[in-house]
Amino acid sequence: MEAMAKLVGYNHTYPTTYHPQSNGMIERFNATFIPRIAKVQDRENNNWDGFLASVVFAYNTGTHSTTGYSPYQLLFGREPRLPTDQPASTFTFRKPNDYYEQLKKNMKIIHRNARENMINKQKQYKSRYDTQRNDPHYSLNDRVLIRKHGLKNKLDAKYSATPQIVIREDHPVYIVQDESTQVETRVHVNDIRPICITRSN
Repeated sequence: MEAMAKLVGYNHTYPTTYHPQSNGMIERFNATFIPRIAKVQDRENNNWDGFLASVVFAYNTGTHSTTGYSPYQLLFGREPRLPTDQPASTFTFRKPNDYYEQLKKNMKIIHRNARENMINKQKQYKSRYDTQRNDPHYSLNDRVLIRKHGLKNKLDAKYSATPQIVIREDHPVYIVQDESTQVETRVHVNDIRPICITRSN
């Protein structure tokens, strides 16, 4: 993966636990897909796999709020034809290659519009998210505490009892090491809290 990253020129960011924003595209798909499966399956027979094709088709033919188009339309350059639709209009092309040229034009327009819609939506999401978000940065050897997830008791401490040392930084993801056990943990910046030292006069 490191060799591929150097060849293609991308920065491989690893997701962290309990932080779905790290893998937003997949998590957003799951948030839409799983509830649909849950509604149609028979919970006693656990036959959710029998509905996969129909649920996936519904997802692929539905218009997405981010792109303004359905995945089907982005792939094929036209709306899907369903059994309930009116018969398709008839077009006559003078040359065999005319259909291909028309399809390329349609795809170019659709992809350009979808890209613009995505950029505008991302700006809206970022602006809304940034208004409610602090963005602290940490340096190597900083002593911090990290959030504990999966607590069973509401009265349990929400952060680690042992200080953690920042040993690697790739903001917003950090690698920290427990001072006592030397265990390393990958953690998102939202789950880190600085250790405040108070001095008495």
